Amino acid sequence: MIYALAAILGAAYALGFAPFDFWPATVLAVAGLFWLVHARHIKPTLAAWCFGLGKYGLGASWVYVSIHVYGNAPPALAALLVVLFVALLAALFCIPIGWLYARLRPATAWGVRDVLVFSAAWVVADWLTTWLFTGFPWLLPGYAFMDTPMLAFAPVVGVLGMGALCVVAIAAAVALARERRVGLSMVLAAPLLLALLLTQVRWATPGETFDVALVQGNLDQASKWLPEQAVPNVRKHLRLSAEHWDADVLMWPEASVTMYPQQAQGLLESLAEQGETTATNVVLGIPGAEAGPDGNYSLQNLSIGLGLARGRFAKYHLVPFGEYVPFEGLLRGMIQFFDLPMSRSSPGARDQPNIELSMGAAAMAICYEIAYPQSMRERGRDAAVLMTISNDTWFGDSIGPLQHMQIARMRAVENARWLLRATNNGVTGIVDHEGQLVDSLPQFEEGVLRGQFTVMQGRTPYSHMGHWPVLMALAGIFGVALWGLRTRRATRS
Repeated sequence: MIYALAAILGAAYALGFAPFDFWPATVLAVAGLFWLVHARHIKPTLAAWCFGLGKYGLGASWVYVSIHVYGNAPPALAALLVVLFVALLAALFCIPIGWLYARLRPATAWGVRDVLVFSAAWVVADWLTTWLFTGFPWLLPGYAFMDTPMLAFAPVVGVLGMGALCVVAIAAAVALARERRVGLSMVLAAPLLLALLLTQVRWATPGETFDVALVQGNLDQASKWLPEQAVPNVRKHLRLSAEHWDADVLMWPEASVTMYPQQAQGLLESLAEQGETTATNVVLGIPGAEAGPDGNYSLQNLSIGLGLARGRFAKYHLVPFGEYVPFEGLLRGMIQFFDLPMSRSSPGARDQPNIELSMGAAAMAICYEIAYPQSMRERGRDAAVLMTISNDTWFGDSIGPLQHMQIARMRAVENARWLLRATNNGVTGIVDHEGQLVDSLPQFEEGVLRGQFTVMQGRTPYSHMGHWPVLMALAGIFGVALWGLRTRRATRS
């Protein structure tokens, strides 16, 4: 029964994220897990795994739409694959919380060290989501607190550090309710007071403002990649763009052109010429195909600059199963989901140059990779603006696209840069340097979002240091915990 409660708490945790945005549920869930791992006759590792089942079972439920609707898997098979996916995520990214805490917790529970060890174990699990097996940096606790004063920590320590401080405050509140120690009061109050002070700090200053037009084509995913649809797809985007060539920046979404550059050479030259004539920076998504020395073609997911814009960016963080298939020899051809368009893509280089606009560099992220804070930090160091193109049509009317926009908003805050997001069917929007959604288009409708963005000057502490302060703090906490564990064992012996 207690493990079922852990799963319920995990599902409650997911209610703090878009579109629910009920962050008190996330507070209750974290507090509940902290309480559970202290219960007698409870295995903390199993409790953390059950918590993960609820967390990803609700929070990543949108995967079902991709597998069933667009992968044409029968409902029972799609449900089974989602269950296996959720169980794996819970094992990889939640079990470490219980495992580390069970081994490093102090002898005396509910103290300051107990709070710090639990919080550090949580952040280690979050950190693993950013790189382990290519990562799955979704549902990090910092995103749930975007509309609270705790957001002030994001420009300083990023989403990982922000989440760490939120978990510290929650765990300290639980321990304080249990023990009522003065030290715990300080641990609880410090993040909250510091957040209020940081809300008064401005890390960047505004520069010049420019016009932007973001095109949302609302192409039907079921027919988008059919060869006979390639020209109609382009014509729709040209029609929607016709009245917006006076904008400084014109953006089309991910794979808005469903032909390879070699096939679309005439179109690209025409767009480049028109962009130069109207002094417009044109950025669009297109699949790429490059011939290798062995004669085989390497497919890539590209964003290219035309008109006044220059350069191209190849997606680095590929979506497992969507853009490449792990264990391809075993899974390829098993079901249609493993043969989706672009499922044989190759990643671009990690250190690619940014796309250059007339007003400065644009740090690009294609679709899913906007969820990787470190990559966006590296690209955004000297960027005038952040850009992301996406096609969330794969997730239908599920919660996935709204979570995706929430994640993109965090990248704007971490780097103190405006973010422009063009998608096929939503959420297309303009986000300011403080993470506020300035304007957006309705989902599932074609249209053009016309607005403005400002080039910011200056860099945040997170832009300079990345996750190093958080990782060093984790090392210190675990070092003290290991020293205490060794001392206790020596005393016993």
